[in-house]
Amino acid sequence: MTNKLAEPIALFDLDGTLADYDAAMRRDMRLLQAPSEPDWHAHDDDEPEYLRQRAKIIRRQPGWWEELEKYPPGFEVLSVARELEFQCHVLTKGPASASSSWTEKLRWCQKHVPDLLVTVTQDKGLVYGKVLVDDWPPYVSRWLEWRPRGLVIMPAHPWNERFAHDNVLRYADRAQLPEVRERMAAIRATCAD
Repeated sequence: MTNKLAEPIALFDLDGTLADYDAAMRRDMRLLQAPSEPDWHAHDDDEPEYLRQRAKIIRRQPGWWEELEKYPPGFEVLSVARELEFQCHVLTKGPASASSSWTEKLRWCQKHVPDLLVTVTQDKGLVYGKVLVDDWPPYVSRWLEWRPRGLVIMPAHPWNERFAHDNVLRYADRAQLPEVRERMAAIRATCAD
């Protein structure tokens, strides 16, 4: 029998990695958009305050987080991690301004990845793992501060296209799965069975 505690841990972000937060936010922002307003873009540094407030209103709707669709690229990487016998966990940030999201994120995980342990945190850098699968550069940077030998698989999005680090592999499509498998297998090989 395999000792689950000895298995290497792979941490999976929820929003933008396993769950399609951005498609849902774009859809709901369009419903509130005036005809003359520009389209909403995820993680826009120049986003006006009124759009930030709209996003907060959307995220606070009961059931919003729980109803997010699955994001296929994240599940492709999850499949590789499972194949390589990583102990997979969900690691998601709990927004301080929408504490109900913590419960809804847990329910989402119970529905879509019921076999995974879930950690809701406000600082991903504090959570141990050998691999992090996350789309948001500030969280990746914080995690890598404490894990200089860790591997990050970063689902490709416009907001992370300029992010570069030797330990980060941006994952754009299924054609990269062999490279994802190779990099994860190398991490797996460094762990004692």
